[in-house]
Formats: sequence, C-alpha cells, structure tokens
Amino acid sequence: MEISAKQLEIIKAAGRILTASGVSGLTIKELAKEMQFSESAIYRHFESKEEIVLALLDFLATNMDERLTASHSINENQKEQFIQLFQNQYSFFKQNPHFVVAVFSDGLMKESQRINEMIYKIMSVKIKHLKPLLIEGQQSGVFTKVISADDLTHIVMGTFRLQMYKWRMAEFQFDIEIEGNKMIQSILTLIHIN
Repeated sequence: MEISAKQLEIIKAAGRILTASGVSGLTIKELAKEMQFSESAIYRHFESKEEIVLALLDFLATNMDERLTASHSINENQKEQFIQLFQNQYSFFKQNPHFVVAVFSDGLMKESQRINEMIYKIMSVKIKHLKPLLIEGQQSGVFTKVISADDLTHIVMGTFRLQMYKWRMAEFQFDIEIEGNKMIQSILTLIHIN
C-alpha cells in the first residue's frame, strides 16, 4: 500500500491519539482536531477509522521489513546481527513512540478481522527476520540448540514485547535504547554459546 505524505501525517497523528486516549479516543472528529483539518479532509484520504488503523499497521510492517532487510549484513556473525536487529527496532520506536501503542494495544485486536490480520503481518515480519537468524546461529554454534528455534523466537519476541509494553506504561519516561540494550545482553547471556 503506497501512502502519500499527507496520509503519513494522518497515521502519525492517529498513533499519537491512540497513545494518549486509546482506541476509543481515536475518532475522525478527534483526528481532524489533532490535524487542524476538517473531518471531510480526513475522509478525502481515508474512508474510515479502520482504514487509518490498517494504513498505520501496514506502514509499520513495510517500514520494519525494509529497515531490518537493509540492516542485515552477511559480514557480521549471528550475535552481531541479533544485536543490530533489536537496536534497529529500539531506535525506530524511540524516534516514533506514537507507533508503539498501535502494535501493543489490546483494544485494536477487537476492532476487526482485517486489523487482526495486519497485526499478524507485523508479527510475521518480525519472525521472518528473527527465526532464520536464530537457526543460522544454532547451526554455526553461536546460539544454544537446547531450545528450538521456534521456542527461542517466541521467547525473544515476547521479551521484546514486554519491554516495549513497560516503556509505554512508564509513559516513555525511560530511554528505551539503553534499557533495550540491557535486555539484548540479558537475552544473549541466555542463548549465546561462549
């Protein structure tokens, strides 16, 4: 889905509203107020609130896939690639905290099947980049084989999700990159073979 600069502005504003007021606070009226637009101006870019949320989630999935693909280096070992993968995520969300709520809001999942499918797409993008890295690391003796790559993927993604949730609950008051790097090192302590 190609989005215009104005649509990107709208989805960023929607993310800010979701952060401040949750799903129930995201209305076309509130979005128009946040953007200093008329409601009809919002409707020129999106048909509905659901379309805005879908665009936001699709933007995140596409952006994440592009960033993680670009950051992948075949010259780095799997441990360094693992660190880079998560540092990339923490850096993006530090610069764009308004997108955290979209991914971690339980209320979003109740909105529609299409939104559920888009949230699943985001998870699939994460798995697409993480699981092969863990498998390669296991095959080359960098990561433990005691735990399956599937289980390691779930453990690592769950840990990342909890870290981001704690940051959101703390109203983004701590430095997610610093705390994220600590978490990366803790995970590596558990899975890395010295």
